Amino acid sequence: WGVMWGSSGLLGLWRLQDHISVPELSDVCTEGSCYPATGDLLIGRAHQLSSTSTCGLTRPEPFCIVSHLQEEKKCFMCDSVAPYSEPDNQTGSHRIENVVTTFAPNRLKTWWQSENGVENVTIQLNLEAEFHFTHLIMTFKTFRPAAMVIERSADFGKTWNVYRYFAYDCETSFPDVSVGPMKKVDDVICDSRYSDIEPSTEGEVIFRVLDPAFRIHDPYSSRIQNMLKITNLRVKFTKLHTLGDNLLDSRMEIKEKYYYAVYDMVVRGNCFCYGHASECAPVQETGSVREGKVHGHCMCNHNTKGLNCEQCQDFYHDLPWRPAEGRNTNACKKCNCNQHSDLCHFDIAVYVASGNVSGGVCDGCQHNTTGYNCEQCKPFFFQHPEKDVRDPNICQPCSCDPLGTLNGGICDARTDIRLGLISGQCRCKVNVEGERCNRCKQAYYGLTDSSEGCKACTCSLLGTVPGGNPCDSETGNCFCKRLVVGKDCDLCVSEHWGLSNDMDGCRPCDCDLGGAINNQCDQLTGQCLCRDHMFGRRCDQVESGFYFVALDHYTYEAEDAKLGPGVLVVSRPYPQDHHPTWTGIGLVNVPEGAFLEFTVDNIPHSMEYDILIRYEPQLPDQWEELLMTVMRPGPIRADSRCINTVPDDDHQMISLHPGSRHVALPRPVCFESGLNYTIRLSLPLYSALSDVQSPYTLIDSIVLMPHCKNLDLFTTPEGESGGNSGWETFQRYRCMENSQSVLETPMTDICQNLIFSISALLHQGAKECQCNPQGSLSTVCNMSGGQCQCRPHVVGRNCDRCAPATFQFGPSGCKECNCDAQGSQSPLCDQLTGQCVCVSGAYGRQCNRCLPGYWGFPACRPCSCNGYAEDCDAHTGQCLNCRDFSTGHNCDRCMDGYYGDLTLGSGDHCRPCMCPDGPGSLRQFAGSCFRGDNSQHAVCICNTGYKGARCNECSPGYFGNPHEIGGSCQPCECNNNIDMLDPESCNAQTGECLRCLYHSEGHACENCMIGYYGNALLQDCRKCVCNQLGSDSASCPSSGDCHCDRSSGQCHCLPRVIGQHCDRCAPDTWNMASNKGCQACDCDTKHSYGTSCNEISGQCSCMPGFGGRTCRECRELFWGDPEVKCHECDCEPSGVTQPQCNKDNGHCVCVEGVSGPRCDSCARGFSGTFPNCQRCHQCFAEWDAVIGQLTNQTHRLANKVNAIKMSGVSGPYRKSIDSMERSVSDIHTILNQNPASQPLSEIQQLLEEANDLMGSLSQSLNHTEKILLNVQEEKSGMEGKLKLLMADAQKLEQTVQDIMDQIEFIRNSDVRGAAKTVTKYFLQSRVAEERANASTTDPDSPIENSAKLRKLTEEKMNLTRDDFLRKHTEYAQRLDDLAGQIQTLDLTELSHKTCGNPAGQDSCSSPCGGLGCVNAEGGPMCGGEACDGVLTKVQSSWQKTFESEQEILNAMEEVDKLAKMVSEAKQKADQAKMSAHNVFMKTNRTKHNIDESNEELRTLIQEIRDFLTEDGADLESIEKVANEVLAMQMPTTREQLQNLTDEIRKMVGELGNVETILQQSNDDSERAENLLKQARQARCVASSAVKESAEMVKQVLEEAQRAQTAASSAMQQATDDIKNTNKLLFSVKSGTSDVEIKLGNATRRLQQLDEDVTLLRDQTLNATLSSQHTIQDAMSIRQIVKEGIDSEIKDKYSTVEQRIAQKGSGVAEAKKRAELLQQEAKELLLQASDKLQILKELEKSFEENHRALELKAEQLVALEASVKELLQQISHKVTVYSSCLF
Repeated sequence: WGVMWGSSGLLGLWRLQDHISVPELSDVCTEGSCYPATGDLLIGRAHQLSSTSTCGLTRPEPFCIVSHLQEEKKCFMCDSVAPYSEPDNQTGSHRIENVVTTFAPNRLKTWWQSENGVENVTIQLNLEAEFHFTHLIMTFKTFRPAAMVIERSADFGKTWNVYRYFAYDCETSFPDVSVGPMKKVDDVICDSRYSDIEPSTEGEVIFRVLDPAFRIHDPYSSRIQNMLKITNLRVKFTKLHTLGDNLLDSRMEIKEKYYYAVYDMVVRGNCFCYGHASECAPVQETGSVREGKVHGHCMCNHNTKGLNCEQCQDFYHDLPWRPAEGRNTNACKKCNCNQHSDLCHFDIAVYVASGNVSGGVCDGCQHNTTGYNCEQCKPFFFQHPEKDVRDPNICQPCSCDPLGTLNGGICDARTDIRLGLISGQCRCKVNVEGERCNRCKQAYYGLTDSSEGCKACTCSLLGTVPGGNPCDSETGNCFCKRLVVGKDCDLCVSEHWGLSNDMDGCRPCDCDLGGAINNQCDQLTGQCLCRDHMFGRRCDQVESGFYFVALDHYTYEAEDAKLGPGVLVVSRPYPQDHHPTWTGIGLVNVPEGAFLEFTVDNIPHSMEYDILIRYEPQLPDQWEELLMTVMRPGPIRADSRCINTVPDDDHQMISLHPGSRHVALPRPVCFESGLNYTIRLSLPLYSALSDVQSPYTLIDSIVLMPHCKNLDLFTTPEGESGGNSGWETFQRYRCMENSQSVLETPMTDICQNLIFSISALLHQGAKECQCNPQGSLSTVCNMSGGQCQCRPHVVGRNCDRCAPATFQFGPSGCKECNCDAQGSQSPLCDQLTGQCVCVSGAYGRQCNRCLPGYWGFPACRPCSCNGYAEDCDAHTGQCLNCRDFSTGHNCDRCMDGYYGDLTLGSGDHCRPCMCPDGPGSLRQFAGSCFRGDNSQHAVCICNTGYKGARCNECSPGYFGNPHEIGGSCQPCECNNNIDMLDPESCNAQTGECLRCLYHSEGHACENCMIGYYGNALLQDCRKCVCNQLGSDSASCPSSGDCHCDRSSGQCHCLPRVIGQHCDRCAPDTWNMASNKGCQACDCDTKHSYGTSCNEISGQCSCMPGFGGRTCRECRELFWGDPEVKCHECDCEPSGVTQPQCNKDNGHCVCVEGVSGPRCDSCARGFSGTFPNCQRCHQCFAEWDAVIGQLTNQTHRLANKVNAIKMSGVSGPYRKSIDSMERSVSDIHTILNQNPASQPLSEIQQLLEEANDLMGSLSQSLNHTEKILLNVQEEKSGMEGKLKLLMADAQKLEQTVQDIMDQIEFIRNSDVRGAAKTVTKYFLQSRVAEERANASTTDPDSPIENSAKLRKLTEEKMNLTRDDFLRKHTEYAQRLDDLAGQIQTLDLTELSHKTCGNPAGQDSCSSPCGGLGCVNAEGGPMCGGEACDGVLTKVQSSWQKTFESEQEILNAMEEVDKLAKMVSEAKQKADQAKMSAHNVFMKTNRTKHNIDESNEELRTLIQEIRDFLTEDGADLESIEKVANEVLAMQMPTTREQLQNLTDEIRKMVGELGNVETILQQSNDDSERAENLLKQARQARCVASSAVKESAEMVKQVLEEAQRAQTAASSAMQQATDDIKNTNKLLFSVKSGTSDVEIKLGNATRRLQQLDEDVTLLRDQTLNATLSSQHTIQDAMSIRQIVKEGIDSEIKDKYSTVEQRIAQKGSGVAEAKKRAELLQQEAKELLLQASDKLQILKELEKSFEENHRALELKAEQLVALEASVKELLQQISHKVTVYSSCLF
């Protein structure tokens, strides 16, 4: 192997044999890898070689040869029944073993041969072990196979892999195999080198496993080793080489010469030992040993074993087995098992984990050891610390309790301080302790085999007694607090809840005795079991919409009772300034001897009730006898609650004291729920001693009050002592007395809670509010007593009736009766209609006006209305609802649109003005009319825009169709650009503007005409003035008539032309007269003075030495390149036309007959001596031209001859010839491919004819279209001319003026074109003049045609005049008839609905008026303050809306003022801030100056110090410096110190502005507070102003809120400014302190100065404290103001809601809003209740949590101390255990 894997690559395998034939010594393997010798693997293995086809095995078979032999015999017999043997004359045997090389001299006499004609034949070698295979050599007797395959197997034939394919034709034999070349050493390809038919004999096939062309970098890689390693080798022949005769003749004789025959076969290789052996021995049971045989059993070294040394020896597995490589043996290493095992194996994971050091794992460790090296003890054993690791007794058993120890009793196997292990120590489970882990820890119990050992005591920390073990260590039962039960102490005793850290553990439920069903509650939340509609933890609250009743809830009004004879109801209106002293609508007047009977049918609970009588004494003495009798529905049943009632209880007598308003019967009366009772009050005797006639008293009501003492609430359970504390409390606080009087006083919380419980107990919960939806503002009532929130003037607990002196119960409450004091008998009115009881002569609901037809209440007088009205204004006497279209104070004139004489006795009446259809119609275009002087017909006074006798025509300047119903005349929208007197100015039907003035145009004359610009809406259209030289020709269709922008007048300029009139070139341009725009000057930037040039000539301003228009040429009379040199023009003056020569070449411009560069010689065709040159004869010129042409032709022919010489005759025509040839070829191709060429030719001809015909038709159509276009253009031109003729005359004068201006401009800009332009404009003027004359004077001119048309129109009008008048008269008569019918129409009902006139009255005589009625002033009379018509309601709504809007505007103005004042306050605060900042900056500058002075002083001192410490300083210099230092002036005298102190005080005194700043900030804060007060007032004003819409209220409130926010911002800003001032003051103070320190360090003697500075510092500190107090005061004031504003806003908002509800009477939308507000209020109340409850609970929870936190903190301190103690104990234990000896 060492030779084969040398640095020079793989050598020839036949050479390798010579180098390694000598076996190596075994000791060679000690130095590195070693390998056995290489040889022929076939030697000695002939019996392991086989083939699938051999000739003559069963019988002799003939075969022939193809090649010519010297012997004449060509066919032979193959007899392979016996092996080949010359002594036995068995030379015809050709078995497979003949291919084994013997190196005998008769090598060519033995071979292997297959059967004749068989193509698929396989030769296979089966090896007994793994071998290295290097190469194969086969020598054939016949032709080599045409195709063959070499295959290998490395697993004894289980799988096969191809080495190489060989074929004469690889693509045919192996089409899917690559033919190479090889890219990798292990590529599988098909090779053709060894498959040729030549030679016919002794041809070889050689195969090398590793191709020498590849350099092997790693011969030990698995890839290379796998290629070399084989256990089987197989050669498959797949195709024979034949001469082809077998394809034509299938006879057997033909096949006899085609077969495979191999002389010898060499399989080179060696024993495969992976570099661990240098010798191989025979494998057992492989047959006899033959010399030269390569054996397969390696003689292994390096502690390896196996046939191929592929394994490590037993107990040598500490390193992984690997092949030896070079100088590295990779020997197997012995395992280390510490004498506890003699078996091991290799574990790759262990090897990798050890860092590739050791991978041996011992097997079967003894002596209770375990581990990879038997270095550890087994579980439940531990290492004895005093014994060696190889000692058989190293491992001792553990003594741990298996129940309490982790892992079933395992102890620490060894001692490891780093890991905290101590050999033999038991590791207890989490909840176990003890040396053997045999007992539970504190707070744990029940030692078992569970994962944690012991169970944790599940005791509740809250319910367990603190301190010590919380539970029994065996049973786990916890030690509970006094009020706690349960195994875990987690349950409260009955009627307790809230397990906590309290001493007793739980709290009592304390359920409300009335609101809760019992005293049981939830263990966690404490929630009691509530009755219906009760909630709260204690069931001491009622749900929203429910209430608990008061003690006087069951009140029975006397006015609702059955009245006896003589008993009268006395109704009273409620007082305005205090609460009424009675209930209901009033009282009952009961005379002596009369009675009242009350019906009681709503007893809530069967029990005893105290009967209370409320009354109002009217006499001074006591009413001696009042008898109360209870009439029951039947006898009392035996099981009744009232079985103990005695007869005296139902008949009781009592007196009425005159100084009291109520009295209670002496004994309670028992009533049962569900039964109806009658209580009769009789008043038999007032007083036996009184002489009052007809005595009486006023009874208000009776009240049934529960006899509370008998309730379970106030009874003490049997067996309990201590008395009835509840009843004593009820009596001590006089809870009953507060409910007896009508005027209730504020009730204590104790009484309220007790009454709450009584109510809930009696009614089994809370009662529903049952607020009347119309009479109450909300469905939620007062939870105490159930009083609903009533609407205005609505009373009753349920808000279900009107208060006395009010009426009309409805959604907006009740209305006040407002009975007139003079006209009514009583302030009370009817509850439904509101009708007051009037005195004689009074009238109306309120008895506050006269009877209809009278006025002047209370002195009523009859109305005077000329018979046209029956009623008049009750106060002024003005007639109301005048009839027959009359109006005025006394119905004495006609309404607008009517005429007539209404003087009493005239007999006339009001007639409608028929202009044209009369008032009220859709065709009435006159506001009034009058009777003509000479006729009875009315003369119409037409409205603006109408004309005609009947106003039925549109005036000039107006359009419309007044002849149709609904038609009208509207002004023509022509923007004041027409003549309103001209009837033709606009279209009378469409309104289109026809005769626009002032050069305007458009449908509404809204645009300037083309050629004009300006604003047509302001009659400011001016003619466009454009210079035609600078304007775009497209914008100037004719001379002097250009278009421009209609708005700005900007003309459309050519490129680089500027100006509104396009009358000048842009900068650096010229030549505007070119009609292409201005050209760039293009002046040379180097040779000119600037970029501009002359606008006419374009000449640039050239520098000296340069010329030309752009200064890029030489100056005048010079030529050449100006950048190089300019030459003077050397021209002969007499021979040139101009002195300037050619600028490029200097040639002069000669006159005729002269030539030469200088023009100093006669030209061709001239004779003589310059300057006397004479023209030659004419023949010279003719012949000279002929000769010139011939010369040119000769030159052209010569050029063609030269071209033909170069390219041949066809050269010039090569492209044409090639193109023609290609065309001919294409034609031939088409003709050859197309058999129908003749029909196609005919079709082509037809198509061409059709195309010609279509072309002619297209031309005709085009011509026709052109004619049509011309006709259309002429038509449009004619129409345009008619319009232009009228404008031409007006334009002419302006055009002439514009032309004059342009001529003047052109004269100045372009002299050459001025004359031509003037002439052109003159001709245009003459043409325009002729056109104008033609339009006015010529025949058929527009003016003449207009006159003819007018004449014809007048004639037609005269013809139709009579007919028109006749029809007009008929229509007028029909209109009069219609007017009469209209007057008879009955509009009474409509008038009543509109104006409010009551039915059955004459509308115009009513104060409310009616449709068509007029007042005294002639105005319409409809509606009024007391009228309920639509008009009155609309006017009232509008007036209220206007007033609300005005009030809102006023409020907004106040808010704006407020915002302005807030802004001023902010500005002042900013000024204060700026002042403080200036003080701060000034102090900083002072500090900076002092720092600089100190720095200079330090520098000077350092320089002096450096100077004095220098070695070279002489005494004189030192003395001089010392003198200068001593000469320095220090503030040592008293005056100097005083001055310095004054300066410092002055500096500090400047800080006094801070006091001013603070005072200003304080003033700003006060002003902000005032602004807040004003904002509050503005809010109140805005809130009261809003009456109609809640949205307006919200807007105003939002404005006020913004104002408040602005004020708050101002206060905040002021506060911030104060803070900033404080900061600045502090910084100033700090700076001052620094200054003081530095000055103190400098002087060290200024004690007085230090005291002054200290005093100033104290003042500054006081100022700081005062500013902080100011900030705190401002914040507190802000909070107070905010709270006050919020409370007032809430109150005002509630008031606004009430007023909105009042003003929403009868309006459905208001009702919906009220319902929405009511719903929102209900939801808000519910939310508020919930949130209040949540807040209470949170407050309680906060207190509990706070207490819990304190306890937890104490526990944490105790636990911390315990942990520290445990840590000390653990540390001590570790120290003890670490020093123990075993």
